[in-house]
Amino acid sequence: MKNKSESLDLKESNSKGRVPKLRFPEFRDAPVWEEKEVGEVFRVTRGEVLSMTLVKDNWTKETPYPVYSSQTKNNGLAGYYSDYLYENAITWTTDGANAGDVNYRPGKFYCTNVCGVLIETDGHANACIAAIINSTSKSHVSYVGNPKLMNGVMSKIRIPFPSIPEQQKIAACLCSLDELISAHAQKLATLKAHKQGLMQQLFPVEGETIPKLRFTEFQYAPEWEEKSLGEVITLEYGSSLSEQNRKGGTIPVIGSNGVVGYHDQYMVEGPAIVIGRKGSAGQVNWIISDCYPIDTAFYVKNKSPDDFLLPFLRFILEKSNLVRLKDNGAVPGLNRNEVYSIKSSFPNPQEQQKIADCLSSLNDLISAQTQKLNALKAHKKGLMQQLFPSADEVTG
Repeated sequence: MKNKSESLDLKESNSKGRVPKLRFPEFRDAPVWEEKEVGEVFRVTRGEVLSMTLVKDNWTKETPYPVYSSQTKNNGLAGYYSDYLYENAITWTTDGANAGDVNYRPGKFYCTNVCGVLIETDGHANACIAAIINSTSKSHVSYVGNPKLMNGVMSKIRIPFPSIPEQQKIAACLCSLDELISAHAQKLATLKAHKQGLMQQLFPVEGETIPKLRFTEFQYAPEWEEKSLGEVITLEYGSSLSEQNRKGGTIPVIGSNGVVGYHDQYMVEGPAIVIGRKGSAGQVNWIISDCYPIDTAFYVKNKSPDDFLLPFLRFILEKSNLVRLKDNGAVPGLNRNEVYSIKSSFPNPQEQQKIADCLSSLNDLISAQTQKLNALKAHKKGLMQQLFPSADEVTG
């Protein structure tokens, strides 16, 4: 699919002052962008408390209005509600890890009390101004305690405002890119869901020795052989690593509940399975890259000659719900022998290889789609840097 922005006839501006490096031809000789405080242009307000029990996961005629909150999943969409608060406005996250995230919200919507709202009826509430504010808002977040970007601070942020027609042109450009990015993100999600569904068909459910789906040449092959995990894998303890040694490098340090820092050396080549041993005992962490497991976790030592073992082990471990096996000590723990005792069915090497080839081809598609999506996001970021003037581009 061709990126719509590739056909845009953008030309370098020769004007001096608060102008972007690239402007659309019809605005090449337009006045410089005027810098103003957000509060000079917008009415700054906030969303309202809403019980999530009243919010529905899907759109219905009874609940037609999107509800936006502080999470990043689904671009902040928390669900749908029967009423709305605002229409065609800009929101930002006021509290928490995502404080300072700014988005344009077209149409009628509801937003919760962790969202600030910018309201303006002359046309400044659009994707262009939202993106300009978002490019600088994070630098105004207070990180003393819980991250915050309150209304008073947002009101004082100074940004450059182009004319309404130029805003609309930039907004249309950004929206076309967002649509393209969204389409590719949906394709990636579909591929991942297809792989997950296929694995559920290719691997037997608990208590059975034949999967629901088998390749033609194995239709009449023997049932899969039941084995305990202790016959198939070796679990090793992670290594002790001080807090100080988790603050440098690029190799993820993996504890019982995921990434806890970065190191300059790896212990395990990726992809790897790391299982929580202490604390978040029983949590299964699937690590794509090389990593450094620490002593609150086990890692699967086996190096498989194909792509069968790791995804199959992940499938077994997740459906086995290892959390139920942890003890109830002061620090919840998981015994290695408890994991070894789990039983499952395994196919012969030939069928393993066939399944591995299938999953590998899907992994290649997912990897290629991920690269396309990342390239589009990088293109949008670079384009925005050209379309918006930087802070040091002042009137000359």
